[in-house]
Order: sequence, then C-alpha cells, then structure tokens
Amino acid sequence: MPYSAVFLGIAGLIPFIAMPLLVITDSLSLSEGARYFTQYSAVLLSFFGGVHWLDALQHNRTNHQLYVAMLPTIIGWLCLVFSGDVKVLGVLSVSYIAILFYDKFTLTLPQKIVIAYTTVRMALTTVVVICHAVMIVLLT
Repeated sequence: MPYSAVFLGIAGLIPFIAMPLLVITDSLSLSEGARYFTQYSAVLLSFFGGVHWLDALQHNRTNHQLYVAMLPTIIGWLCLVFSGDVKVLGVLSVSYIAILFYDKFTLTLPQKIVIAYTTVRMALTTVVVICHAVMIVLLT
C-alpha cells in the first residue's frame, strides 16, 4: 500500500481524535463538538461507498455491489438529518465496521492489495470506533 495512502488515512483521524479532546478540555462545547464530529463522520463514511462504486463499474458488475455503494452516503445523510440524537453516533460507528467487512469480502482488487487495504482500514476503523464511543460517553 502506498505510503501516501497510509499517511492520508492517518491524517483523516485528526478530526475524530480532536473533537472529543477539544470537548474534554473545554475548548469546544459538547453540542458543537458532537455536531462537528457527526458531520465529519457522515462525510467520511460516504467516501467509502466510492471504493465499491468504482470496483463495480470497473468489473462490469450488475449485482448488489453498485447498490451497496450508495448505502454509506444514504446512511451518512440520514445521520446528518437526525444528528441531534446520540444513537446516530452508534449508527455511524456500526456502519464503519460493516463497510470494512464488506470491503474485505467483496472488493475484486488483487489479493495483496485487499490484504494491505483491509489491514490499514482495520487499524483506522478501530480508532474511529473508539472515538465514536468516547463521544457517546461524553453525550450521555
């Protein structure tokens, strides 16, 4: 996996880590931190659908993958619509885990790339889910 992809993946964690820390240190109000966190999470989740959209188009698939590619965007949008509810953070968190497993078993990239991609994604997703759990605790 290219170093730049790993670097950008790690950099993508900054808002997930920063929002809870800013709330804990009273540098940002809980309501603002939760709103910004939810917005970033929803936007980033929608990004993962693009991986499957491209994979389905490149491999001329007519099965479920093209439809599933739209789910992260729809889920992300619905989470923005209902962002005042703490359950939204749980939905986002579970969605990250679900799309990771779907990636692992569906992508038709060369096996070496899929293994590297899912290994990096597993580490990044773990941090993302932990950050969601911290925000949920802060909100309850």
